[in-house]
Amino acid sequence: MAERTEEQEWQRRRRLARIFGDVLPDSTSDDRDPEDPRSSRDSEEWLKRQVPPHHGGN
Repeated sequence: MAERTEEQEWQRRRRLARIFGDVLPDSTSDDRDPEDPRSSRDSEEWLKRQVPPHHGGN
């Protein structure tokens, strides 16, 4: 296998970034207040509202 040059490595990183994007969230749970509207309870309620009727939704 041929060694990668700097340019090739840069191109590889660019391609991977384009494919996978930013894998880290903008903020983590320890950055937010416990009463943040993005809390897990609100997320669970939102998710439950998204269940289609044929999957046992409301």
